[in-house]
Amino acid sequence: MSLKWVDVYDIAIELCDKFPDQDPMQVSFPDLYSMVMDLEEFDDDPARCGEKILEGIQMAWIEERE
Repeated sequence: MSLKWVDVYDIAIELCDKFPDQDPMQVSFPDLYSMVMDLEEFDDDPARCGEKILEGIQMAWIEERE
């Protein structure tokens, strides 16, 4: 399965699995960007990401942890 920037909920699930002890509320957007880029399943153009996408991923990650 290949993840794209639009797959915010699937990315959030992968982040929960890879970083179970990380509090998503404490992750800066530059760090979140790097974390997503480092996911094994992630395969999208780095330039297609913006603040709104990172915010959506962060919110989905917060929801997933609850």
